[in-house]
Amino acid sequence: MRGAACLLDRDGVLNEMVYYADPGAVDSPFTPKQFVLVEGIGEALRGMKSAGYKLVLVSNQPGMAKKHMTMPTFRKIQAKMRRLLAAEGVELDAEYYCFHHPQAKVAAYRTDCACRKPKPGMLLGAAQDLGLDLSRSVMIGDGLQDVLAGKRAGCRTILVANLNATLSGKMDELDAHPDFVARNVAEAARIVREIAP
Repeated sequence: MRGAACLLDRDGVLNEMVYYADPGAVDSPFTPKQFVLVEGIGEALRGMKSAGYKLVLVSNQPGMAKKHMTMPTFRKIQAKMRRLLAAEGVELDAEYYCFHHPQAKVAAYRTDCACRKPKPGMLLGAAQDLGLDLSRSVMIGDGLQDVLAGKRAGCRTILVANLNATLSGKMDELDAHPDFVARNVAEAARIVREIAP
C-alpha cells in the first residue's frame, strides 16, 4: 500500500508570518532572524507523524524572484528551520519549493510553471518520489492556493484560518472549499489524527 503524507505549507503553518511596515504588508520571513516557529508546531507535527503520516513541506518561495533575498539567505533560513524542528524532535521527510513567479524581477525565475501552487506540481512530484497515495494524504495550508493545489492533486484539505465573510466569499468564487477548517495547527493535527488512514 502506498503511504500517506501531511503536505504542509511553510509560512503561516510551520512559522510565523512577518509584518513589514513599509509597504504595510504581511509576508514570509526574508532573514534567518525573522524565522520563528508557530507555537505548538512540534507537538502538532509529532502527532501527525505518530498517526502514520510522512511530513512533506510544499512551499511557494518567490523571495529570490522578487529580489527580497538571495539563495544563500534562503538556505540559511532553511537550515534554521531544520535546527528548530530538530530541537522539537521533528524531521521532515522531504521538502519541495517553487522559486518561480510569473512576474519575477529576476529573469531566471520568471515562468508560469507547473509547480507553483495553486497548481499541484509539487504535490504530484512528492507522490512520485515518495510513493504516496494522495487520496489518503492531507494538504494543510493557510491560503486558498493550498486548498486548490490539494484538491487538484486529489488530497483532502485543511485550511488553517479564521473564517470571515471575505474569505468565505472567495472560497465560493474559486470553488476552493477545504474539507476541514482549523483555527490553528494544533487543531489541524487533531483533525489529521481523527481521519488517519
